[in-house]
Amino acid sequence: MRDPPLIDIARVVAAVASLGTPLITSVATSFHVSLGSAQWTLTVALLSGAVATPILGRRGAGPHRRATILATLAVVVAGSALTVLPLPFAWLLAGRAAQGVGLGLTALMMGVARDHLPEERSAAVIALISVVSIIGAGVGYPLAALLAELGGVRAAYGLGLVVTAAALLTAWRCMPEAPEGRSAHVDVAGAVVLAAALLLVLLLAGERNLWSLHLAVAAGLAVVAVVMLCVWAVIELRSPTPLVDVRAVRHPAVAGANLAMFVGGIGMYLLLTLITRYAQTPHGAGYGFGLTTFVAGLVLIPFSVLGFVAGKLTPRVRTRITDPLLLAGSAVVVGTGFALFAAARSDLAELFAAMGVLGFGVGGFSAAMPGVILAVTPKSETSSAMSFNYVVRSVGYSLGSAIGGLILTAGTGPGHLFPDDSAYTTAALVGIGAMATTTLTSLALAHRRSSETNP
Repeated sequence: MRDPPLIDIARVVAAVASLGTPLITSVATSFHVSLGSAQWTLTVALLSGAVATPILGRRGAGPHRRATILATLAVVVAGSALTVLPLPFAWLLAGRAAQGVGLGLTALMMGVARDHLPEERSAAVIALISVVSIIGAGVGYPLAALLAELGGVRAAYGLGLVVTAAALLTAWRCMPEAPEGRSAHVDVAGAVVLAAALLLVLLLAGERNLWSLHLAVAAGLAVVAVVMLCVWAVIELRSPTPLVDVRAVRHPAVAGANLAMFVGGIGMYLLLTLITRYAQTPHGAGYGFGLTTFVAGLVLIPFSVLGFVAGKLTPRVRTRITDPLLLAGSAVVVGTGFALFAAARSDLAELFAAMGVLGFGVGGFSAAMPGVILAVTPKSETSSAMSFNYVVRSVGYSLGSAIGGLILTAGTGPGHLFPDDSAYTTAALVGIGAMATTTLTSLALAHRRSSETNP
């Protein structure tokens, strides 16, 4: 088994899922729908990805992993075709939901790498898979924006159809079978309850107006979501074949890593959305650069390039520094990106610098995260453990986006279309707090590991 196909497939599904972001305005114009409705082309992909990931993680842990990967990619290709065909808006949403299912393949690629590559090579490949699953957005965003400007929204979605079809062909040719003797039974009751809880959580994170206009309803739904997650945990503890091994998730190293991923994800996505929104704000607001969608997408290039560099460097650094310390250091780097954005954003070059710092921090954080979790996870549970971490990451990212939106909305004066410049500073300070919490959590993990290895 060669490792490039694993990395390529993870990159493709991440890039395709990110296609919704730069095309929201184009979709609203082309389909004559509101921007709020067009926003669902992104939200529905994230929702379906979060729901499908733990199910695919369990299916991929068993003997039918190859068939699961091929079937999932076939669903993604079919969804990509729906986004290209001249069909009504509802079909576009269905296609985007099908594309989002592919996000669950990232954890499966990690499982393949751990099973079929030499141990010294698999760690580096898993780290890169984790990195490209995030920085793939930086590749898809500017390309999709350019195609939308040149040929319309269908041309941009056509990019997704081409690359997903190529990924399916690659997987069919080289994806190996899983080792024998593993169970792939899916806990249906657990899957249904978890899916419903995640739908509520991500909907609450995405529907900012619900919190501002109907706070009591939003708070009530949040309580329902928490109760459903508690019920799900009980179901999993009692199931002989749980969707996610909750006992393993409760291991201090795994629980700490997921907490760091959750809080860190809030901060990382918050800064990403702040910078891209600031870059596209017209000069008439008194700040911003009024960039087009395509040019704003170019701001993500430093994010992708430096994120990939950090991902390549991390396996070498791991020989001298433990994974939890790498998490802490990467969180400090992201916090530095927030500080740069808060202090200096009057020049476009300063936004590029902040985005590059963010990319380097995110790349290092993403590359180190699997090592913390897999150090205490059996090979047979790789896909399941990492799929749960992906769900945590998705919820964190969604909350980061929602928190940013709420802060900017609160900073928008009556009768104004755009928030005050100071609202961006406030959001950046919140992000610094999130990354400080992530750093402390990671340092606690590092201290625990040091105590275990040097009693």
